[in-house]
Amino acid sequence: MEMDKFKEDLKQLGKRVIELKDSIGTEEATKTSLIMPFFVTLGYDLFNPTEFIPEFTADVGIKKGEKVDYAIVLDGKPTILIEAKSINEPLTKHDSQLFRYFGTTESKFGILTNGQEYKFFTDLDEPNKMDLSPFLTVDITKIKDNQLPELAKFHKDNFDVDKITNSAAELKYLYSLKDYLSS
Repeated sequence: MEMDKFKEDLKQLGKRVIELKDSIGTEEATKTSLIMPFFVTLGYDLFNPTEFIPEFTADVGIKKGEKVDYAIVLDGKPTILIEAKSINEPLTKHDSQLFRYFGTTESKFGILTNGQEYKFFTDLDEPNKMDLSPFLTVDITKIKDNQLPELAKFHKDNFDVDKITNSAAELKYLYSLKDYLSS
């Protein structure tokens, strides 16, 4: 994966969000025009159902047939669950849905997105239980240079569960330290 091209592709995607945001009215339109291109940029084959599964079934307790919007399958296991919302919806109240799905699968990462904001979660606090706060939050329209290497770790060519988990732990403690120092 070439970092300069990756950076340029993400910046183009950010511009696309700004240009299209006002004309997108539904979750489905958000998925097709903003979210799917993001995962193409990360190197995934969206047209290969063994790698990128839409409407992935993540049964939750007695609720059968619960579906998460997408699952990225690596080495035959659902590794990243993606819950998508409409670009017009703030993500604040939706992580509980992802939280429920996370515990029923072998997934290591959860991504909650509305096509502009991407929140990345894992299970640092307790195994197989999604953390309440994300270890990385990226606004695609305002990507910071220090976020590029973190996003690059999710690229299919670089994907390594242990590296991302270690990095997530560092980021988490860095953010808690920043919060502590600012208070």
